[in-house]
Amino acid sequence: MEQNIQNQQQQFSNQGGGQEALPNATAILVLGILSIVFCQPLGIAAWLMGNSSIAQYNQFPNRYSQSSLGTVKAGRICGIIGVCLIALFIILMLAGVSLFSFLNFDQYRD
Repeated sequence: MEQNIQNQQQQFSNQGGGQEALPNATAILVLGILSIVFCQPLGIAAWLMGNSSIAQYNQFPNRYSQSSLGTVKAGRICGIIGVCLIALFIILMLAGVSLFSFLNFDQYRD
């Protein structure tokens, strides 16, 4: 398997191919930013797509540019932040509902 990957990289460099951008790098960044600003569940998509693109880069590092890797990493980090924000929101909502129900129950206990 390792030899096959090296052969593919060698063939690519022999063909004179320049470095290309990782697929969906811009989409991952846009999803990550939107997950922070508007819709946190988009962070899950940005996170998963970012992991996939980073794995693809690690498989063929000479094929893809460093700038597109940076874009993917930034989008992935934004996606992680979006997921953390929605988790925090859910925890705060559960705590608020619990506190409200506790205070409301205590009021009618007598």
